[in-house]
Amino acid sequence: MQLSRRSLLAVVAAASAAPGLAWAADEASRTSERAIGKPDAKVTVQEYFSLTCTHCAHFSQTTMPEVKSKLIDAGKIRYVFRDFPLDQVALTAAMVARALPPERYEPFVSALFASQDRWAFARGVNSTDELWKMAALAGMSRQTFDSAINDTALKTFILQEQDAAQKKWKVDSTPTFIINGKKEAGALDYAAFEKLVSASA
Repeated sequence: MQLSRRSLLAVVAAASAAPGLAWAADEASRTSERAIGKPDAKVTVQEYFSLTCTHCAHFSQTTMPEVKSKLIDAGKIRYVFRDFPLDQVALTAAMVARALPPERYEPFVSALFASQDRWAFARGVNSTDELWKMAALAGMSRQTFDSAINDTALKTFILQEQDAAQKKWKVDSTPTFIINGKKEAGALDYAAFEKLVSASA
């Protein structure tokens, strides 16, 4: 799976656009909700995902671009990202993503999915080192990176949110979508996703 040039450029562009931006590294910022789309959209979609899930990566690359252009940007849905790490590597990646300013979160997650084979599964590589390379491209300092991967409070928050999802929604696989309170599991194609959204509007 090759890194999407468009995804990487989006991250780099976001970093370049605000080189003087102060990092919001406090706990409240790192644990705040990550969402895109109109806050008052009729439909709210929550996606529970793991950054090491190949099905999540497939959805991100094949379905999400159309979801963004036709549903999110059109104001039809509000899209909320929910961490559901399936392993330690995914947990570390989620912590790094949350240490970025909120506006850089979604493009960074997209870039991680596009390059998943490189940083998560490649033989003989250190996943944390590879994550650092990606974070640096997104404009993160080494100090912020080290702080993120050692942030016990953030780790606890993510794991508690994961546990809550298992109890409330019976989430047991990724990706799992909660569309206006209705659960749907699996890497949906756009037609199936749009149909579920329309039925919930």
